[in-house]
Amino acid sequence: MHPQLLIWLLVLAALVAVARVYYTLRRASQSKTEDWDERLVKNLRTQGGDPFSPYAVDYFFDMPDAGACEQVSVVLGARGFTVDFRQLDPERGDRYTLHALKSQRISVPDMQATTHEFTALALQYGGRYDGWATAGITRAAARRDDSDRGKRR
Repeated sequence: MHPQLLIWLLVLAALVAVARVYYTLRRASQSKTEDWDERLVKNLRTQGGDPFSPYAVDYFFDMPDAGACEQVSVVLGARGFTVDFRQLDPERGDRYTLHALKSQRISVPDMQATTHEFTALALQYGGRYDGWATAGITRAAARRDDSDRGKRR
C-alpha cells in the first residue's frame, strides 16, 4: 500500500471519529434540554396542572446588550409575547436579562420546540436562552426532582 494512501485513510478515519464525537455530544445536549422541558411539564401535571388550560409562561434570556434585547423583543412581540428587559447589576457584568411572557397551553412537544427555537434565537443575537417557568411550577422544583432522583439510585 502506498504511504500517501495510508495517510489519507488515517485522515479520513480521524475525521469520521471527530464527526461522531461532535454529533454524539450535540445529541446529548439536546436530549438534556428536552428532558428538562419534559420534567417541568411533568412536575406541573403532578401538581394538578390542567393540560387543556392556558398558563402564563415566563421565558428568560441572557443577552449581551440593549440592541440585542431590542431585536429579540421585536421578534417575540410580533408573536404575541409581552417583553421587558433590563441591565443586570453592574457588579455582575454588563449583560442584560430579557423576560418574555405569554399565556399558552403547555405540552412537552410544544415546550421542547420552543426551547429549540428560543435557543437559536438567542444565539443569533449573541445571547443565551435560559429556560421557562410558570406560576404552577418553578425551575427550583425541577432541580429538587433531580436531587430526589439521585437519592433513589
